[in-house]
Amino acid sequence: MLRRATLLSLVLGATALVPGDGRALAAQDVVFRVAVTGTIENGLAPYIARAIREANAGGAKAVLLDIDTPGGRIDAAERIVDAVRASAVPVFAFVNPRAYSAGAMIALAAGGGIYIREGGVIGAATPVDGQGTKASEKMVSAMRGEFRALAEANGYDPQLAEGMVDETLDIPDVKPAGQLLTLTATEAVGHGFAKAIAPDLGAVLAAEGFSGAAVETVGINWAESVVRFLTNPMVAPLLLSLGMLGLVFEVKAGQFGVGALVSVSSLGLFFGSHVLLGLAGWEEVILLGLGLLAVGVEVFLLPGFGVAGVLGGLLLGGAVVLSLLGAAPTVNDFVQAGAVIGAALVISASVFIAWLRHLPNSSRFKGLFLKDSTGKDEGFISAPMRADLIGKTGSALTDLRPSGVALVDGERLDVVTEGDFIKSGAPVKVLRSDGYRLIVRAADALPPV
Repeated sequence: MLRRATLLSLVLGATALVPGDGRALAAQDVVFRVAVTGTIENGLAPYIARAIREANAGGAKAVLLDIDTPGGRIDAAERIVDAVRASAVPVFAFVNPRAYSAGAMIALAAGGGIYIREGGVIGAATPVDGQGTKASEKMVSAMRGEFRALAEANGYDPQLAEGMVDETLDIPDVKPAGQLLTLTATEAVGHGFAKAIAPDLGAVLAAEGFSGAAVETVGINWAESVVRFLTNPMVAPLLLSLGMLGLVFEVKAGQFGVGALVSVSSLGLFFGSHVLLGLAGWEEVILLGLGLLAVGVEVFLLPGFGVAGVLGGLLLGGAVVLSLLGAAPTVNDFVQAGAVIGAALVISASVFIAWLRHLPNSSRFKGLFLKDSTGKDEGFISAPMRADLIGKTGSALTDLRPSGVALVDGERLDVVTEGDFIKSGAPVKVLRSDGYRLIVRAADALPPV
């Protein structure tokens, strides 16, 4: 994780020098506002982590998480929580107006406290799969532990935090067993889960003594936009398709060329973007390297498409699947991974078939294909008929098993027997001429005339 975070800092943190990309300010009375909106996904985690780093590097007074989310991926939320808890600058959460599931976990991580807008809600955090059904007890237990730990660290009631995850808990005067805990604004303040109800960001700043501070809203920079674009479910299949097609062409060509460059570039963009988002790690990179090594063996040492090529394809496929699933995959993640891989296979097959159909009409490859045909009904035959040899005798120059070479009338001819084995040197007689074939039989096996 440490190496991955360092890599992410080098690539995405370098863009802080670009004007308008969340520059670090020298002013002391600055509050960084970070929007946590929409679905919590892996593209959001690097943006929030970078914004918090910039706030710490720029000497900001505080970081204010402006939260409005229905929840999302648990692994992405965990990365955001880690960044929040590692911040030396106080982090506050403003539920504006809802923080469900993963959003509630991020709000609980804010050590500075939680504010909530009137009419806001927080809670309903049990993990579910892609069909909306409750996840396994293992995942529920892990989520329950996360909420309890965050509540204990920041002075909230751990039992109430667990009640947001586990509906089986019975919390007297709060919720009965069988219901998940979701707190309204008034209830959150009443149970100590929020400091106060605030109508807007200005009220939150005033309550914390930052009414005169400048608010710096950190936006998504170009590097994060590119990474989120490359991991988009519409773009990822195209990268995989180019990677697979390039490998197929290289295996067939048996040498390193344009196909290999296209393949390596496409796979590099695919896996590189997933590494930056935390979906892929060293395991996937190792599988990718082994897969490319196996394909290299197939190209340079064992031309064709054999065991090394199949093994390389399986290793590459495994790396792709693991990079699409992430650390805490749900059923929905498996479905999405299948859709991405399926789309990539369909695109690759379509391009390959279209390429094969185009080859006969290609001016570049016109010498490889014979477009004209000559049929037997037009008087064309593949070899001249040798009626002049019928009835003549000769000797087999090789063993006829049943084909071989015979010497007939002073000519070396390719012949084939009617099925019998004839040893070299045995006399043979030509029975008939069938196109390019001369049918013979052992001379001593012919019935007397």
